[in-house]
Amino acid sequence: MEKDHNKEYEYSGLIINGFAMIFFTFILIPVLMILSIWGFVNESPGLAFTLAGILFIIFIMGCVGYFVQEPNQARVMIFFGKYRGTCRKTGYFWVNPFMSRKKLSLRIRNMDIEPIKVNDKIGNPVLIGMVLVWKIKDTYRAVFDIDSQSLGANGTSVSSAALEKFVRIQSDAALREVTGHFAYDATDGNKDELTLRDGGKEINELLEHKINERLAMAGMEVVEARLNYLAYAPEIAAVMLRRQQASAIISAREKIVEGAVSMVKMALDQLKSEGVVELDEERKAAMVSNLLVVLCADEPAQPVINSGSLYQ
Repeated sequence: MEKDHNKEYEYSGLIINGFAMIFFTFILIPVLMILSIWGFVNESPGLAFTLAGILFIIFIMGCVGYFVQEPNQARVMIFFGKYRGTCRKTGYFWVNPFMSRKKLSLRIRNMDIEPIKVNDKIGNPVLIGMVLVWKIKDTYRAVFDIDSQSLGANGTSVSSAALEKFVRIQSDAALREVTGHFAYDATDGNKDELTLRDGGKEINELLEHKINERLAMAGMEVVEARLNYLAYAPEIAAVMLRRQQASAIISAREKIVEGAVSMVKMALDQLKSEGVVELDEERKAAMVSNLLVVLCADEPAQPVINSGSLYQ
């Protein structure tokens, strides 16, 4: 099966257990060096020192090929500029010393996106921020599709600053895009409208999808994205606060009136069913008016004693 050289695949070249190579590098080669010098130094000094020199070069090259890899780490293998695969194995290994090994962390990372000012669906400026959890998925794209060298990456690892900068910029763009499709709060009494304040899970899922679309080109994926800050911009915050207070007062009044009407109806029905008093329409209207004033008033009602007749 032909390998796709534009995506990650497993390194299938020579990789040897590091502890086995310790015997070869630090015991066998030094012993051969000593034997070659001791055996040929009298008969052929040139041959002795030539063999010792070759063995010494092999010893130096052998020392370069060792590396330790921890869980959730990977190394991208590059042989003279050509990608040879990615090693995700854990342990102590030895590989061809001419093989470049760029180390990458596959562990989950957190990022706090500072609140940015964006216009919502109806044009109101809002401040919105989020928390992002992400990780590297495709090591090939993360190494070769992002310009990490310009941000100070060394030869053995990929610059974390380059990866974080890319994620931050793309997440910022996705956040602006998602915010522009929704209003901060419900408008025109449409309670079924999906809003930034009440969207919750739906908004977060859409945000994850949009960010994943942008990060896929660099071999990264979002584990979780959620809004952690949402507020109106300072220039309209006071006006919107009064609007929210007015809406809250209207909603509360509606509940109060609804409850008062229910209580008045219950009182009239109970008086009629128990035969406590017979009231004509005019007296019922007066009673309803008095009860509604008492039940709907903000201040406690002041008792008034009627010493005369209702018709006087």
